[in-house]
Amino acid sequence: MWCVAKLDEQYIERMEDVLEVYENPLSASAPVVCIDEKPVVLHEDIRALIPMRPGQVARRDYEYKRCGTANVFCGVEPKAGRHFTKVTPTRCSAEFADYLLEIAARYPEADTIHLVMDNLSTHTRKALVERFGVKAGAWLWNRFTVHYTPKRGSWLNQAEMEVSLFSRQCLGKRRIGNIAALRKQARAWERRVNRDRITIQWKFTRRQARRTLHYTITRSKH
Repeated sequence: MWCVAKLDEQYIERMEDVLEVYENPLSASAPVVCIDEKPVVLHEDIRALIPMRPGQVARRDYEYKRCGTANVFCGVEPKAGRHFTKVTPTRCSAEFADYLLEIAARYPEADTIHLVMDNLSTHTRKALVERFGVKAGAWLWNRFTVHYTPKRGSWLNQAEMEVSLFSRQCLGKRRIGNIAALRKQARAWERRVNRDRITIQWKFTRRQARRTLHYTITRSKH
């Protein structure tokens, strides 16, 4: 579920911008990619699992050892069913910059990559410049056309659906005790969803937004 705390001019402007991008047809020259981060708490079993046997499910002890945290970048090109998953120790600006570099490398022929993301403090040109230097960082940032979701409007980011898919299909209720194991599981999940081209069917349009949230757009005359 979602709620709109304050439907001001900036909220409407950014929402309209994101929804307009989603309405664009699938394009190899201008792909639309949505990204988000998911924190993961690493847990390790203290006692060995009791394996399943005929008539009995596998069981595990309620006790566990907490082994720190990790971050998972979750990206998706919704209409193409392309998925970009990367496990990192943190979600710092350097990790974010490296992640964008990997995404850009996946679209070498694109004129631009429409990038939808929220307003996290690391989601800036500055992060890329600090990581790669002024020239290379600016070049990488310019590979993208950035579309920020409104403040308190992260529900407009389709990467939140990607995070949900990853959480349910990859993590589930298992305990993963270290980053190496998490990376192995994330890579296996990414290979499967990319092989199957799992897409996201986004239904919320600008027209529906105007009708549901009761606002209008006035076009200026030139």
